[in-house]
Amino acid sequence: MMRTFEQLTASQQKEVERQLQLYMTGAHEVIPPEELKAKLVKSISTGTPLKIKLGLDLSAPDVHLGHTVVLNKLRQFQENGHIVQLLIGDFTGKIGDPTGKSAARKQLTDEEVQHNAKTYFEQFGKVLDPEKVELHYNSKWLKTLNLEDVIELAGKITVARLMERDDFEERIAMQKPISLHEFFYPLMQGYDSVVLESDIELGGTDQHFNVLMGRHFQERYNKEKQVVILMPLLEGLDGVEKMSKSKHNYIGINEHPNDMYGKTMSLPDSLMKKYIHLATDLELEEKKQLVKDLETGAVHPRDAKMLLAKTIVRMYHGEKAAEAAEHSFKTVFQENSLPEDIPAVNWKGEKTIAMIDLLVKLKLLSSKSEARRMI
Repeated sequence: MMRTFEQLTASQQKEVERQLQLYMTGAHEVIPPEELKAKLVKSISTGTPLKIKLGLDLSAPDVHLGHTVVLNKLRQFQENGHIVQLLIGDFTGKIGDPTGKSAARKQLTDEEVQHNAKTYFEQFGKVLDPEKVELHYNSKWLKTLNLEDVIELAGKITVARLMERDDFEERIAMQKPISLHEFFYPLMQGYDSVVLESDIELGGTDQHFNVLMGRHFQERYNKEKQVVILMPLLEGLDGVEKMSKSKHNYIGINEHPNDMYGKTMSLPDSLMKKYIHLATDLELEEKKQLVKDLETGAVHPRDAKMLLAKTIVRMYHGEKAAEAAEHSFKTVFQENSLPEDIPAVNWKGEKTIAMIDLLVKLKLLSSKSEARRMI
């Protein structure tokens, strides 16, 4: 028989409250919070770990700080003994998630899916303990569905519900087509939670509709409904758009420490509090104190940003690399000295060329927009 919170021992109640506060801190929304508490009560009273699902969008395999907002929350569950379910959407990846798109997305090949999945998992090891991760490929069960199964699945949701997606509504308003196969993406994502029997699913706020499909279909298949935890989206270096490689406003976790440090220092001051809370592994009290010091003027924004930059580099490259990156930054930008590792390149092209074009053609910067920002 399932125990209530009141029936737990004092130490168990304290542990429930501790974990509840931990998981809700920094989250944009928990749907619904009372069910999260109930699941923690059940887990702690029975000694049964919760199963925490994260579905991966394989269309862009390079992991940046925007991705780590969800990964850091996932690590908190992992550190408290819960089971992390990383779902590789190798089957759904061929459809492409239409979320946030005003047009249909390009379908991935089998080779692209496998390459991107491998790249993702290697990078995730910088945040999660790979030894404590369950890796699932949804082709294992989705490929086995016959037409009768698909019709049964489709019959468990209405077209009106699917049309609630903002991006679908926008495309209809703009008279842009929606292919039938795009409707199946949220259906299959919801069915994944049925198969995995996930207790909790994490996602960004832009995944609100998709992750709620897990609750919808678990209920239709008479399963216990998962709790949804939505994490805020992290704005990129421009301070406006969601961090994205396609927007050239990202900080990749595999970037050179000096680049990572320098990019962090270029952040608008208005984003510092958000990055401190969402992109660092500082203890909660440290985060609160740093933000308070910023607000009261006890710490200069430049010094706080340097601590932020050093912390981010340390998380993905280690303490020595973080110290070296900070030293390099101070040498160039505070002491007006030349860096110790200036790359030498030769240009044998046209005699007259715009500086922005030159930087990109020499592959010193990845795009013209990045070159404009750096200049």
